[in-house]
Formats: sequence, C-alpha cells, structure tokens
Amino acid sequence: MMANTTLALLTVLLWAAGGGQAAGQAPGAPPGFVSIFNGKDLSGWDGDPKLWAVKDGAIVGQTSSESPIGDNTFLIWTAGTVQDFELRVRFRLTNHNSGIQYRSRDLGLAAGKRENWTVGGYQADMDEANRYTGILYEERGRGIIANVGQKVTVKAGGEKAAEQAVDPQSVRAAITTGAWNDYVIVCRGNRITHRINGLITADVTDEENDKRALEGILAFQLHKGPAMKVEFKEILLKAQ
Repeated sequence: MMANTTLALLTVLLWAAGGGQAAGQAPGAPPGFVSIFNGKDLSGWDGDPKLWAVKDGAIVGQTSSESPIGDNTFLIWTAGTVQDFELRVRFRLTNHNSGIQYRSRDLGLAAGKRENWTVGGYQADMDEANRYTGILYEERGRGIIANVGQKVTVKAGGEKAAEQAVDPQSVRAAITTGAWNDYVIVCRGNRITHRINGLITADVTDEENDKRALEGILAFQLHKGPAMKVEFKEILLKAQ
C-alpha cells in the first residue's frame, strides 16, 4: 500500500475510533501529523519482545552485557510503508549506537514467516559520542552516504559530489548527550534531509536509480556490540 493511502486510511480509522476527533493527532502537533505510537504499548510495531518494551510513555530498546545480540535487530512499524513524508521523533540514547530506518526493506521474512528482525536501507544514524549522529547511512547497502553536515549528490553511477554545508561541531554542540533530542527526517522524491534540534545534519539527492529507494518501511535499530539503551517518543508522521 502506498504511503499517502496508508496514512489517509490510518487517519480515518483514528478519527472513527476517537468518536469524531482525530485520536492520532498528538496534542500540539502541527496539522496533518499522525501519531504512530500510542504511548502505552507496542501495538503497530514488531520486534524481539525480549529487547523492546514501553516504559514511561516511550519505546525502549535495551541490550545487556549478559545477553549480547549477535547482529543488529530492529523494531518495525507494521501499519504500512512510506514514500514522501516527514517524520518527527524524540530520541534518547544511552551508550553505543542506534538509528531510524526509513524507506527500508524488511529482510527478516521468509515464505511469509518471521525469522528475525533484520532491516536494510536508509538510516538516520545516532551514537553516544555523536561522531555519527545525524549522518545518512545505508544499512546493508552503500554505507555512509553523507557525513555530519554534508550536502551530497549521489550520481547515477555512484560517484558522490559532497560539500560541507554545516559545521559538524555546531551540530554536535546542539546535541545534549543522554537527554531527549529531536530528529526530523524529510523525504520528497530523491531528496532527503535530516535535522537534529533544528540543524540540518544531512542533505542528500540520490540519483543512483538502481540502488536508491523511494518507498519502504520504518524501523528503529538496536546495534550489536556493547550493552545499550535507546528510547523513542512523540513519533509523528505526515505524508507529503
């Protein structure tokens, strides 16, 4: 199902469920944005129940040193796919690395059965040291497409034309480590932008037709390696 149809249908259902009021419209949210997390449980999301939960109104993904994960794993939004959209998320990261997947591929299904929660595709990255927070990374694909503060055009043959549009240090200075920060992802056609706390952290035009994606799923990442905790809340989505 296409993104516009998915979100339109979701909005109608939420309106009906709310007795004539758009129950999905978060208080104070801009017009057109739908909340895709109810703040209570993981309805509409699919991930390893040993690793993902809801606490204090936030989605929490957590690993431990006693039971480390051997590969990256994801919490997948199951209500549809996205094409052209704006996603607004508040995140808080404790240790290590995480990310927000979009226009991505669900690689954990085989013959219609869930084998794991593996995802590949565009990722708005984040890490505790803020070395990578804000970059555009392609999970199980082309790797780093744009570093912090870069404006990049990926040519049809894969060559990249990049310029440093925003000082990486100004981006890092705007991020409060261990606290809640705002991530905004906007996709329109082959143009993608990331913003954190109002600053543009990546601006990409992807002209590599055989590798780019114009539609796909949304998901949140838990990264293999050291024990970590990541939290997401106030998850708002608008079709463009």
